[in-house]
Amino acid sequence: MKTLLVLVTSTLGSAVGWWLGTPGGLFGSFVLSVVGLGVGIWYGARLAERFAP
Repeated sequence: MKTLLVLVTSTLGSAVGWWLGTPGGLFGSFVLSVVGLGVGIWYGARLAERFAP
């Protein structure tokens, strides 16, 4: 379950980062996508830990 939750949140974080970086061109999109990926992984792991039995 933890893996699935991290996968979903990291994908969403990366997509939001790409969308926010669009005004900065391709490089801005890439950088913010990587940052969003990291945030998604961190948040997904914390969320999975919180709801784990």
